[in-house]
Amino acid sequence: MSDVFGHLDRRRGIIDRRALSGRLDEIAAETSDVGQRRRAMVTLLKEALDAGRAEIERRLLDQPSAGRVAANATAFLVDQIVRLSHDFTTEHLYPAGNRSAGERITVIAVGGYGRGEMAPHSDVDIGFLTPFKQTSWTEQVIEAQLYTLWDLGLKVGHSSRSVDEMIRAAKDDLTVRTALVEARFIWGDRNLYDQAAARFDAEVVASNARSFVAEKLAERDERHKRMGDSRYVVEPNVKEGKGGLRDLHTLFWIGKFIHRVRTVPELVDAGLLTARELRQFSRAENFLLAVRCHLHILAGRAEDRLTFDFQREIAQRMQFAERPGKSAVERFMQLYFLHAKSVGDVTGTFLAHLDDQLAARGRRFLPTIRRRPGKLGGFVLDRGRLALPSDDFFQADPVRLLEIFALADRYGLEIHPQAMRQARHDAKLIDARGVRRIARANELFLDVLTSPRDPETVLRWMNEAGVFGRFVPDFGRVVAQMQFDMYHHYTVDEHTIRAIGLLSDIEQDRLKDDHPLSTAIMRQLQSRRVIYVAVLLHDIAKGRGGDHSVLGAELALRVCPRLGLSEAETETVSWLVRHHLLMSATAFKRDLADFKTILDFAQVVQSPERLRLLLVLTVVDIRAVGPGVWNSWKRQLLTELFDAAEEVLRLGHKQRGREVRIASKKDEARTLLQIGDKDFAKLAKRLPESYWIAEPVEVIAANLVHMQKAGDAPLHIAAVPDDDRGATLVMVLAADHPGLFYRIAGGIHLAGGNIIDARIHTTRDGLALDNFLVQDPLGRPFAEAGQIDRLTRAIEDALANRQKLLPKLEARALPRARAEAFRVAPNVFIDNKASNRFTVIEVNAQDRPALLNQLAYALFQSKVTVHSAHVATYGERAVDTFYVTDLIGDKIDSAARVKGLEKRLLEAAGNGEDAVAA
Repeated sequence: MSDVFGHLDRRRGIIDRRALSGRLDEIAAETSDVGQRRRAMVTLLKEALDAGRAEIERRLLDQPSAGRVAANATAFLVDQIVRLSHDFTTEHLYPAGNRSAGERITVIAVGGYGRGEMAPHSDVDIGFLTPFKQTSWTEQVIEAQLYTLWDLGLKVGHSSRSVDEMIRAAKDDLTVRTALVEARFIWGDRNLYDQAAARFDAEVVASNARSFVAEKLAERDERHKRMGDSRYVVEPNVKEGKGGLRDLHTLFWIGKFIHRVRTVPELVDAGLLTARELRQFSRAENFLLAVRCHLHILAGRAEDRLTFDFQREIAQRMQFAERPGKSAVERFMQLYFLHAKSVGDVTGTFLAHLDDQLAARGRRFLPTIRRRPGKLGGFVLDRGRLALPSDDFFQADPVRLLEIFALADRYGLEIHPQAMRQARHDAKLIDARGVRRIARANELFLDVLTSPRDPETVLRWMNEAGVFGRFVPDFGRVVAQMQFDMYHHYTVDEHTIRAIGLLSDIEQDRLKDDHPLSTAIMRQLQSRRVIYVAVLLHDIAKGRGGDHSVLGAELALRVCPRLGLSEAETETVSWLVRHHLLMSATAFKRDLADFKTILDFAQVVQSPERLRLLLVLTVVDIRAVGPGVWNSWKRQLLTELFDAAEEVLRLGHKQRGREVRIASKKDEARTLLQIGDKDFAKLAKRLPESYWIAEPVEVIAANLVHMQKAGDAPLHIAAVPDDDRGATLVMVLAADHPGLFYRIAGGIHLAGGNIIDARIHTTRDGLALDNFLVQDPLGRPFAEAGQIDRLTRAIEDALANRQKLLPKLEARALPRARAEAFRVAPNVFIDNKASNRFTVIEVNAQDRPALLNQLAYALFQSKVTVHSAHVATYGERAVDTFYVTDLIGDKIDSAARVKGLEKRLLEAAGNGEDAVAA
């Protein structure tokens, strides 16, 4: 019995090998037919395998966090199946009386199976070793045993080699070398296994240690890049992701190669881990193994990606409960990310210590940064890295826990792993010795936060050491906290640190091509400290229950004075945290052509400085949400809102005269088009004043070209890719009639398009001129000729064959979306105060294909005219806003009509389920 299974209780409750062996002997005695014997063996072993798996699953449900026990039990179960099938094959299927010296077989487990750690649907990786080239008998036995394992439904990875072939393969192939590092004897000839293991140590490990370490580190970096180079990705890969099981395995493999350790605890004896870090390693591994086992059971297959739909179920299986402000699944995932962080801490320290050991022999694996810093305040340099002169250095003055990071930032230094380890250990002194009340400590922290160099990197180090969360306890509460939705890609602490990094990049002109306005604004700000502290605190109250913006603003009033901000700076930071979602909500969910939208926004902002600060905060907040969230359309809307609000604030809540603005747009459009005054005037007089106010000049120019090409045609459709907006501008000139909007929206949906914005106009001669901004399912413009042709034809068909549109929409298959893991209660808010001319309807609902079309149809049924539509999506949640009037152009203010409209929209948004009317 391998020591790896020594801790398992009631092993015979999982599988009783002796009883099964006796039953197999009886089967052999009952018939001499090899085929019958084999079939009976497979039937018996399959029953035993299924019963064993059921028992392991039952035990896991009883102790849902006992991951190592479940993984070891599964490997133990497979061991017994392999042993029984091997004995039966060699004794009853292909018995050999006088075997030669070459007719010996050893069965070994490799990889995760070799470690004795298997999730329920893990591959069974085995190797068959023979002393020399295979004989016909060894070939028969190996082939028969493999077929048995396959017939049992096991996914078997296998190799068959002589000892010489094994050594050659291990020297040539990193994958083989890695698998054999964890080889474990299962059954067969023990002497042959010992001989092979000795040769592997002497001929492969001893001569390849350094190259193995370099290759495994390169492999790890590539794996992280492939899986998402952050341990805080909200749908992590439990096995391959950063902070996952494979990172722990890599430590063990390297330790085995360099120090010939056989068990993880021996890494402490080798000086690569402390006893505390060993406990971290063991706790993290146990938790991750438990998650992986639950994941396999729920998926019914080998599955290592912890997707949203599994997160909720595993949280329930592992008995996490809801707490105020945090759901059970968010508490489960916070613990997951804390363990992933722990893996990162252990990995970083391990590799740096290993690097030191190898450096003493003349080679390093981690880059060395050599500087010539000035005063180090008692800290010392160890090969270019900040180090401690003694282990009690932080004890003597706990402010040094902040100073070490400030020095690292100031001089561009790495921090020695032993210093990071000691900081992690001594971070508790921040509480015990009242460090937060010491002015010098707060100055040092603010220096790092507002550094003109690389605050993101140093703050991340500070977070990994646990110093950040101790010094700013409210930040400590959001460390590793995920938000259970599809919009936020990272945990709250990682999102915040990334946002600070983006702010620094903007200030240092590193993003001026993407953010020219924000880059220019950063140079105009009266206080850099305000914007950096506001970014730090904007999400700090998440997970407490209640509105995190309101709670965060209150926290800011407490934290800012401690950090040394003035009363005016504190008030501004608090205001920014309170309103950090205002600008995006206004830009993405309201009609910016409606002057009251701008006035209402400016009334809240009140000053040009606040407006500048709010824009920069909004930009870095959105960009730090995750890849692909920021786009040119959002930049366009935010810029448009900023410019309009800046004008209002500058002119004292006034706008340039309506006639002046229209004349200016006409002049710009005429210049863009380069057509004669007479032709331009003929086109321009067809458009009402409201049109010239609502549309930007580029769209006006495109519309005029469209109208010119249409001539007297009753229907004209054109689509033009608009790279500045990251979408395709679809223009429809048609006879106006009720239902036009929903039919066009339906045609766009059938062509695979998503509408992100729509404006509906009526020309003076009674035609509808509708502008839609459309993206493909990946959020890109329709740019290819074939795509544009499909789009225009679909709209034309929808308008010409009205009776067929609804059946087509209903028949179109909807893809299974990740959003199905979530439930968003539909909500309808009807507002008659947001606009002077229109009733504003905001619908919140679970995002799905054709949602906008279904809402548009509900509006059509309600005899409502849509003047503009604005679509924003936040992961699984869609927010569709409509500016509407009744059929004669008045607001919808009758209580009965409002109630009926709410009812119809709620049914369209969520089929009446969990609907809320506001």
